[in-house]
Amino acid sequence: MNTKGRDISEKDLAKFQREYGKSKTNRIVARAVQKNGIASTSEDYEMQKKLARVFSLELETGNISNQKNSGRCWLFATLNTMRHQFASKYKVKDFELSENYNSFYDRLEKANHFYESVIRTAALPFSDRTVKNLFDFPDDDGGQWANAAALVEKYGVVPKSAMPETFNSEKTSEISAVLARKLRKDGILLRKFVTEGKSSEILETTKNKFLTEVYRMLVYAFGEPPAKFDYEYRNDDKKYFIDQNITPKEFFKKYFEWNFADYVCLSNAPDHKLNELYELPSQSYIHSGMQVTFANTIIDSLKSTTIAQLKDGEAVWFGSDVGKDSDRKLGILSSELYKKSELFDVDLKLGKADRLSTGDGTVSHAMAIVGVDIVEGVPVKWKVENSWGDKYGEKGYFIMSDDWFDQHVYEVIVKKQYLNENDSKILSKQAIKMEPWDSLA
Repeated sequence: MNTKGRDISEKDLAKFQREYGKSKTNRIVARAVQKNGIASTSEDYEMQKKLARVFSLELETGNISNQKNSGRCWLFATLNTMRHQFASKYKVKDFELSENYNSFYDRLEKANHFYESVIRTAALPFSDRTVKNLFDFPDDDGGQWANAAALVEKYGVVPKSAMPETFNSEKTSEISAVLARKLRKDGILLRKFVTEGKSSEILETTKNKFLTEVYRMLVYAFGEPPAKFDYEYRNDDKKYFIDQNITPKEFFKKYFEWNFADYVCLSNAPDHKLNELYELPSQSYIHSGMQVTFANTIIDSLKSTTIAQLKDGEAVWFGSDVGKDSDRKLGILSSELYKKSELFDVDLKLGKADRLSTGDGTVSHAMAIVGVDIVEGVPVKWKVENSWGDKYGEKGYFIMSDDWFDQHVYEVIVKKQYLNENDSKILSKQAIKMEPWDSLA
């Protein structure tokens, strides 16, 4: 057997060229693709006619938020679902919570988790996959809904006026790069201390010294989070209010009727066994907080619970692969938007399970569902609140076809009260622990 494999021969190339040259259409299509690109050439204009932005069920929302050049979509989507409750109850239509405030503690908690994980795995070589994954991603701005829940429960929330955005919170690449370098350097020393047999007291003291330095770096980048603040505002009726000297945790408890324990993450990841509960320990970096879990079920369960929650007036956090079959500028999400298989005359369709298992599909972005169009009892399209500012879509709002929901939505966060009997039973199962490189990570 030839273990090296076979190269492409001149005979092969000649055959490829002959096959291509048989059709004049090939040259016409090639010119169009070369001039306009794949997406523009394959876009189906007729599909846009089917996606009128009218919904039979639609929540009242305000101005769109903007995560800018950061990966904080998971946090924006969480705080967006919460802020609508405040805006409705206190009549402040365009109220926004400070994403920067919770982002600060997110990065600090991730640094602590990194140091703890480095100490725990110090006996393993750098070539070990767990260690390599740890040092590949020591501290970034991505996250899960459960991380946001843990952060809010531990640190509370503040209005955006109490801790506004900074250059670095809106463009996180620079601080992420500096933090990653520091943590990797610190991690090498912690591993060295463990192999040298240093005491747990020395390790803890060293870790806390590192965290003190991380805290200072975060203050430089994001500003220092307020311990107490004054909240001053006028509502939509022009009435003036002020709440003085309040802590972030007090603000959360006073102004929000929110219990994160009431919610569950329903996932539809067919590369995993359905009707099972999964846990992702590597991303549960606030040890005392809510853990990252997924109740894996059929896509219809994700839809029915989402509709039930919308009917009760509450937006739904969801995780999806936003880069697939989407027009960012127009704000359209539809699996029929581009006819790429027809364009190239090759079958490019790949099932949801295969996309996940091969890395073609991923949970790349979190947004909020704020509306649905139901025709004859069946959802046909959904209204989506994004966090990319008002320059995309219709003033920041996207429209998602029901087929795109089927193919590219992987998670929804819904109240447990909406679950059917089968999905409720999943929550009582022993969680199956997933590796850090799992397709849902």
